[in-house]
Amino acid sequence: MINLISDTVTKPCTDMLNFMLQAEVGDDVFSEDPTVNDLESYCAALFGKEKALFCPSGTMTNQIAIKCHTQPLDEVICDHYSHVYQYETGGYAFNSNVAINLIEGTNGKITAQQIASAIKPVYDWLPISKLVVLENSCNKGGGSYYELDEIKPISDLCKEKGLKLHLDGARLFNVLVETGESTKAVGKLFDSISICISKGLGAPVGSLLIGDADFIKQARRFRKVMGGGMRQAGYLAAACKYALINNVNRLKEDNQKARDLGGLLATLPYVKAVRPVKTNIVIFDLKDEITAEFFLDRMKNEGIIGSAFGPQTVRFVTHLDYTDQMHSEVLNVLNHVSL
Repeated sequence: MINLISDTVTKPCTDMLNFMLQAEVGDDVFSEDPTVNDLESYCAALFGKEKALFCPSGTMTNQIAIKCHTQPLDEVICDHYSHVYQYETGGYAFNSNVAINLIEGTNGKITAQQIASAIKPVYDWLPISKLVVLENSCNKGGGSYYELDEIKPISDLCKEKGLKLHLDGARLFNVLVETGESTKAVGKLFDSISICISKGLGAPVGSLLIGDADFIKQARRFRKVMGGGMRQAGYLAAACKYALINNVNRLKEDNQKARDLGGLLATLPYVKAVRPVKTNIVIFDLKDEITAEFFLDRMKNEGIIGSAFGPQTVRFVTHLDYTDQMHSEVLNVLNHVSL
């Protein structure tokens, strides 16, 4: 099967596995795993921040960030497509006892003006606006992304209004290979940053939460109470370090393959619309008489699997295990399949 369900389906290559086997490990709950410590220092320096924290998942890093930045009865401001709202099981309410204030942006992107209008006045009967979360790239927005000149006014507004600003950067490196912007420039604009290494970068497990020293000190406690304190985690951290060193630049290949798919889909008679393809995610709507379930069944019969993103909406995600040969096969099937 050619698997386009997600970029989380990648498996470690032989070189990554060998790198993992050579890792020196200890007990990370006691901060004694040298490979984890090295990864955290590397990622903190990458973004010009003081500290980082290695966690099992991006959901955990996002949820810890919300917990650290808010108090019960506060609220989080974000786009209605945001991962922290759509796909983290209502964790903002369960873990942090906060409300969420949704903005309808454009393909998952919101503006400083929209945020300014969403900030609530301080009354007893309203939650307190405390945290803004941006997602870059935005999964449900079709891999759309902010550039730094779009983020800076938001960052300036948050500083002016006393709000914290968190970046859900699960696929941030897919963005940066397109914009050419630096990780340090990104780091200057946010109070905290989450990056995921187990998507397009190809590690089997792992995300990092990045911020200042006091923030990460508090985050470690919340990681522990959420069950995220790992022991000899250095084997996993080694995979993440390998991925960051070796797999960032090649993300441009995934992005280009996604653009190829989007370009072809836009010309096909059974496709109603394709969201703008900016990185490695392709989301498209089928014509009214065709359901996503029917389309995906036909694709599966041809050896291709994707995911339904609505009754008539489909998502494909390209990744490092999606080869040139697979890409040619998918383009051919899409062009000739009978629906």
